[in-house]
Amino acid sequence: MIDPGIINIAQSDDSMAVAALRVDIIADLICPWCYLGKRRLDDALLAVRGPSVVNWIPFQLNPDMPADGMAFDDYLLSKFGHRDTIQPGLDYLTEAGRAEGIHFRFDQIKRVPRTLEAHQLMLLADQEGADTSALAERILQGFFEQGLDISARQVLLMMGEQHGLSADAINKALDDILLRQRVLELEAQVRRGGVTGVPDFLINRRLFIMGAQKTEVLVDVFDRAMFGEASDQPVSPTIN
Repeated sequence: MIDPGIINIAQSDDSMAVAALRVDIIADLICPWCYLGKRRLDDALLAVRGPSVVNWIPFQLNPDMPADGMAFDDYLLSKFGHRDTIQPGLDYLTEAGRAEGIHFRFDQIKRVPRTLEAHQLMLLADQEGADTSALAERILQGFFEQGLDISARQVLLMMGEQHGLSADAINKALDDILLRQRVLELEAQVRRGGVTGVPDFLINRRLFIMGAQKTEVLVDVFDRAMFGEASDQPVSPTIN
């Protein structure tokens, strides 16, 4: 069982003084369920209309992925077996994505990249006070809707600059061994806390949601976190 209390994430804590709602989202940037979960989170935050802060916590679905990635077809076969067993899942994701305004283009993806570098870019954005959720949206959209290699430096430079980061800062961050180690430490921390799959959402450091839950589920948990029902138990089953 996940214990929210031992997942002690410390990134953008200053905003908590004025924020009624805090969401720590644990995600990988090549996870289609994380893309769905992010869109549903956006809708839920709009629905509650209160002050909030969102922190992105790194998680690698494939921590042993080679630096140059892996062919998409080979990756799917290694993960899920025969192509006949894969296609229904891709079709389901495509339909679910359409309902959230996501246009999954699995036919555009040629390689599955390592996501360590993309997580380093996200951590830089957090440190620089950039909009990490907007950057995450761009990275997810680039991979799933354009088939971009989100481990490629030129791609990360383009995306980071689009969200207010300088090329010099991005290059330094991608070469920074200490920043890379910080990404790995954050990931190790949530794994020690019991996280084995993503997306997951830690609400106000108290309620833990597993999986890309529907918007209305998130809104209900937000209400519980802000207005009552003290609970340290996971509020929903894992669905991914």
